[in-house]
Amino acid sequence: MTATLARGPFADLAMRAQAGEPVGAIGDTRREAREEAFARFTAVGVPTSKDEEWRFTPVRYLATTDFRSAGVSPRVTERDIAPFLIRDGEFRVVLVDGRVDPSLSRMPRLAGVRLVPLSDIGDTGSMFTDSLAAGNGTIEATPFAALNAAVWTDGAALYVGGGAVIEAPIEILHVATPAAANAVITPRTIIHADQMAQVHVIENFVSLTDEPYFTNAACEIIMSDGARVEHVRIQRESRAATHVGITTVHQAGNSHYRSFTLALGAKLSRHNLHAHLDAPNVETLLYGLYVGRGEQLIDNHTAIFHDHPDCKSWEVYKGVLAERAHGVFNGKVIVRPAAQKTDAKQTNRNLLLSDQAKIDTKPQLEIFADDVRCTHGATVGRLDEQQRYYLRTRGIAGRAAEMMLIHAFVAEVLAEVMQSQVREALEALVHAEMDAMIG
Repeated sequence: MTATLARGPFADLAMRAQAGEPVGAIGDTRREAREEAFARFTAVGVPTSKDEEWRFTPVRYLATTDFRSAGVSPRVTERDIAPFLIRDGEFRVVLVDGRVDPSLSRMPRLAGVRLVPLSDIGDTGSMFTDSLAAGNGTIEATPFAALNAAVWTDGAALYVGGGAVIEAPIEILHVATPAAANAVITPRTIIHADQMAQVHVIENFVSLTDEPYFTNAACEIIMSDGARVEHVRIQRESRAATHVGITTVHQAGNSHYRSFTLALGAKLSRHNLHAHLDAPNVETLLYGLYVGRGEQLIDNHTAIFHDHPDCKSWEVYKGVLAERAHGVFNGKVIVRPAAQKTDAKQTNRNLLLSDQAKIDTKPQLEIFADDVRCTHGATVGRLDEQQRYYLRTRGIAGRAAEMMLIHAFVAEVLAEVMQSQVREALEALVHAEMDAMIG
């Protein structure tokens, strides 16, 4: 398999990236990093069903599909993206087929904040240099993280300086056009929140095409002492797309990371979220919602690494699956020997709306410390008949009752989005999907 990949389209993309074609001028350091990442990818290859981490998520077809680089993108206008924006604010970066479109982006200069295309960053002399170097450390996380590090084209780089508080959300909108047909899109995002900085970031993946394509995305979040980051990630690409993504978070002392992940689209989607609690007194909150129908497969893999004492993590993921949809949840909480006084809770709850829908769920705790408070659990069920009966006795039956019960089920995680305007927009998206699901 490795030899095939070395001769295949991914190898062609890697050689072009190493040559600097997608990102302009590229130094020796960046080229070496790309070579190292692609060597890792070819050594591991595209996962098969024999790989425990991927056995429920069949991605073998990616090794035999003749992917290419995205072609010349058509002109995308404000009108095209308006229906997809979660919040039309003063800060946004719009990537079209994996490349920043300056005409659609809003990157004003603000004291203590820098928001720029990733392709504009050199090898040295930048506040993002260390972040880029750290990003290459994720190539061990998954094969596709290595592939992204080898062939990324462009992305968004956000730096929030010490003490800066950005109240308005910053949106990063990823748009796929017909030019992405049978292509690989490889965006990369870097977010660096310095000491005591506060910021809200939205990553939003959408499609303007029904053609098949492959999004392979990566996001690196680095948080200094006392930083606070709310990160909302929305995946609603077309039902012909394949989406694989990884988010890696490194938290310094007294930092607070809050994540909300919403997966609605794509034929097959997989998101890995790895949170590293790199100092004492860190708080990590992970919330997620996945909604699938038809023959969609939606996979969420999370890992929380408690390496230091006095840290807290809280995780709640919920899924609603109809027709023949397949959900996968694998959540790991690893508590190292030094991580005494850890407080960790992990929950996965799933609602199946048909006999053909299924979920493979595996919450995991790996505890190597003795003074901890850790719990985990998972539930799988149908709509409660007693609750249906209760609603019928009050004149609410059929579709209206089902919608009420489903909305109540998902409300718990949606309520965890802090920004009210963002939360209301996500509620509208989920409710529209529920309407289509119930029919």
